[in-house]
Formats: sequence, structure tokens, C-alpha cells
Amino acid sequence: MSTQLPASISEETVRSISEERDEPDWLLQTRLDALSALDELEMPSVIETPGRRWTNLEDLDYESIVDPLDQRDETERISAEGAKVLDFETALDEHPELVKEHFGSVTDPQTNYLTALSTALFTTGTVIYVPEGVDAEDVKVRAEMNSTSLFSHTLVVAEDNASATILERISNGSEVDGDRYFSNLVEIVTGENAYVQYGSLQNLDEDVYDFTLKRGDANRYATIDWIEGNIGSRLTRSDIETELNGDSSETKIVGAFFGHDDQHFDINARVWHNGEHTTADLVTRGVLDDEARSVYEGVQDVGRDAWDTSSYQRENTLMLSDDSEADASPKLIIHNHDTEASHSATVGQVDAEDLFYMTSRAISENTARNMLVEGFFVPVLEEVEVDELREDIDDLIVARLD
Repeated sequence: MSTQLPASISEETVRSISEERDEPDWLLQTRLDALSALDELEMPSVIETPGRRWTNLEDLDYESIVDPLDQRDETERISAEGAKVLDFETALDEHPELVKEHFGSVTDPQTNYLTALSTALFTTGTVIYVPEGVDAEDVKVRAEMNSTSLFSHTLVVAEDNASATILERISNGSEVDGDRYFSNLVEIVTGENAYVQYGSLQNLDEDVYDFTLKRGDANRYATIDWIEGNIGSRLTRSDIETELNGDSSETKIVGAFFGHDDQHFDINARVWHNGEHTTADLVTRGVLDDEARSVYEGVQDVGRDAWDTSSYQRENTLMLSDDSEADASPKLIIHNHDTEASHSATVGQVDAEDLFYMTSRAISENTARNMLVEGFFVPVLEEVEVDELREDIDDLIVARLD
């Protein structure tokens, strides 16, 4: 089902955005091509069960939540020695060929309606360039959304034998009331034997609709690790994907979410094993309270030439309320018999015996429940190697429980 293009978006709108930033012709054409494709593109696929479509992205009122000519943000970028961490306009000026070569090389701008919309309209973003052999341990991007809508694009290029640890935080200011829309596309390109760890913490207000697609291309001996924490927003559609194209490449996708009130999380983790001797580990845990809902899809796709593949997936959702809802759909698609793989998913409530044991020892029921929830997240938090990000996620979990 395609979605009608909001009246506020036209070729004139796109040209105005591009001209204001003095962009090269190739980027303007990429934007215009994405705009032209919107009439034909579908929304991202969503999980459907008998009688139910879990996430109705096409029902959003894009006319009211997208204002392409009023996009405002305050983004702080902190670099590490030897690396370049630049806003998009500066990167186009200082490294035009690098951006041209890699922009849209990992994620096709016309993947679906929302990626094309974001490509046509993005006004902010970051280019992170890590030259060969550089170790960039502490790159930070702190983005604050201060408008009805904001479209962002991040490009990470790590050359041969380079490494980077990137921490991204997404929040919003208090200048705007009412429903809002935030879109964030992230592409990671790696050279041989490169390592990129990309950690993101989203804590948007609960009147924001959030669409995120993060995708990486792992070269020979390269590693791409993702850490994704989702606490805020009214509706979050989060896709984290890695293509293991190089032999002996690896990826890890670690996710955590905590919903309450009527929040909705549509969480997706996907890995394509294309090279030989590749390894993937997908670990996601979420908690739901009140009338919050979540749906999860995890896909491990093993190609015909992906000899000696190791691929593992675990997803667990804990429901604290009888009114919360969750569904999970882990999938294995295997085209090569030389594969060691497993997948599992569970949805359940706080263990009554554990709760009884703790309350029988003079611990209040509320305190006992909170302790069990914190303990539930421990296996995921232990996978987060960056102390600062792990502590921030834990602090938000504790604050939500309080």
C-alpha cells in the first residue's frame, strides 16, 4: 500500500533544500530521483499475524508531521585524534569524492517509501571518516531535534585496518508541541580488517514518531557491532542490518527497549551471510508496561556461498502488564549446509515464584519487581562494551521504573 505524498513536498521543495546548502549536482539528482520514486514505493514490510497488522506506518498523518522547510537541530560532534567527524555540508566541501563514492552505497535510497522520503529531504547529518590504520575510540554525536520534523543521514567510512567507536544520542528540545517525526539513516562502509562499533540511544519525547534504518557493509576480516537502545518516542520503527560480504567478517547486534503507556516498538535485526567463515550474534531484550506494544523480527540469511557460517539469535520480551502486547518472529534462511545457527524468542511475564520468594523476605512487591526487571536487562547490558553507553541505558531503565 503506497502513501500519498504530502502537499508540502515537491520538486521545488527539494531544490530549495539542496540549493540552500550549495550541494553538488549529483546529490541534487539523487534527491530528485528519490522524490520521483515515492509514488511507486511501498512502506517498509511489517509483521502480520492472522487478523492483525502490527504496525500501520501508512496510517500516519505525514501531512501534519512533516514540514520539510522548517528543520532545526542542535548537533554536537566530538572527534577522536586522526578521524574526521564533520557535518554533511563541510564533508561535501572537504571530501567531495569520498561522500560521492559512498553515499547510498550501503542503503539504496529507494529501498522503501520512508528511505526515499528521508533521502529527498534530509538537512542534517554527519560524515565520519577514519583513515587507514587510525584508531578512533571516542567519537560522539549528540543530536537534538527542535522542529516538527527532522531528517538526518550519517555516513561512516572506516578504511583498511581502521577502528572506531561511535556513540550517538537522539533527543529533542521543548520548543515544539504536538506530533513530530524524526528520520535517521546510517550507512557504515568498512575496509579490510576494519572495526566499527556504533552505539545509539534514542530518548525522544513520546509525541515523536521515529524511523531508523542503520545498515553496514562488512569487508574481509571486518567487524561491525551495533548497540541500539530505544526508550522514547510514541512509535519507533528500528531496522539494524549488516551484510557480511567479506570472508571472515563479523557482526553483533545488541538491542534493548523499554515501553510504557501506549508506546509502540517495531524492532528488526537482519544479517546476510554472503562471505565464507562469517559470524553473527543478535541479542535483544525488551520490557513492556501499561498498554505498550512491541513486535520483533530477526532474520539470519545464509547465502549459497557462505561456507562455515556461525549465526545466533536470541530475543526476549518481558511484560509487566496484562494490557501490554508483544510478538516475535525470528527467522533462519539457510542456503548452505555448512552452517551452525540457532534462533529463539520468548514472551512472558515476571516469574511469580521469583516475585513470591523476594516478597517473602520482606522486600516490597514494587521493589522486587523493579529488581527483577533490572536483572532481566543484565545479559544485554553485559554485551555493551562501552561503559558510558551501558551506564546511560541503565540509568534510563531505572528512571522508567521509578
